[in-house]
Amino acid sequence: MKELQSKGRILLGPGPSMVHPDVLKAMATPLVGHLDPYFFEVMNGTRDMLRSVFGTENEVTIPMSGTGSAGMETVFVNLVEPGDKVVICINGVFGERMKDVAERCGASVEEVTAPWGEPIDPQQVQKVLQQSKNVKLVAIVQAETSTGVRQPLEEISRIVHEHEALFVVDSVTALGGIPVEVDKLQIDACYSGTQKCLSAPPGLSPVTLSPAAVDILRNRKSKVQSWYLDLGMISNYWGEDRFYHHTAPISMVFALYEALRILLAEGLENVYARHAENGKLLQDELQKAGFELLAKEGYRLPQVTSFRLPQGVDDAALRKQLLQQYNIEVAGGLGALKGQIWRVGLMGYSSNLANVRLFMTALQDLLS
Repeated sequence: MKELQSKGRILLGPGPSMVHPDVLKAMATPLVGHLDPYFFEVMNGTRDMLRSVFGTENEVTIPMSGTGSAGMETVFVNLVEPGDKVVICINGVFGERMKDVAERCGASVEEVTAPWGEPIDPQQVQKVLQQSKNVKLVAIVQAETSTGVRQPLEEISRIVHEHEALFVVDSVTALGGIPVEVDKLQIDACYSGTQKCLSAPPGLSPVTLSPAAVDILRNRKSKVQSWYLDLGMISNYWGEDRFYHHTAPISMVFALYEALRILLAEGLENVYARHAENGKLLQDELQKAGFELLAKEGYRLPQVTSFRLPQGVDDAALRKQLLQQYNIEVAGGLGALKGQIWRVGLMGYSSNLANVRLFMTALQDLLS
């Protein structure tokens, strides 16, 4: 077998993003055991920095072993029991995925939908909650990766809490790119991933639970259906007791620690401003070049931009050319948008002026 030799692509898709060189170095740090005192120090630092980035003081704030989808499943298997009523907001692929996961937990799911490319209407959430009694939680995607839509959360959070339900937010593509503000927005459960705006490799999913969500977890009528994702046990390992649950992915925790350290050293406000500036520049340049943006104006993510391809353009063939000639990776559309759009990510370490210029030059060259 050949020795591994990655080509080192320029990753400008919706994930994974480019990894900071210092994060790669951190992954090469010599291993220690998962019960080593030094690793406990790293765990503590990682947990504290995650709280800062999430904007929370939640005690249960930990990185789960697995990618962002593991975080999604963690939240649902821990908070939902068979027969529970939940409301899922769907305006893209990842809202649909939340519905699938909730149904696998035995939940009775009601949907609030919006066309792909548009945000969820808070009044539709209000209407469903007024008609349905005893809804346990309402879940929504803050940054819909499949469309590039940013969902304002304030009004929906207020409505959800007026109806005494838990508010669950998918921040997989949001965390580290735009403010998440868990405590300020009264988010009860939030999950993310390391491979997007945090600029670490895929492999961990940060999760945070409010005291109200922890209370639900501790008073379940049945066991959490997943042993591996049972927060009741895992939080004991990440807490003061250090009660062994499973062997932690040590090198990935090292990577996340360093990624968070770099992000906080830059300063969260500076990070958000950098993403906003580069995202707006890309979107302005695309529109100047005659491309139609998918996401509705006022609800566009800076870190993931989706735009429609010209009629007659072969999506897969053009992306292959972009990869072969410019070494740039972007993504096509998912679901109903397959073959119709491109999704370009400017996330974390990938979010810089040089990448905006490089992508636009390459795109215009290939289409000409």
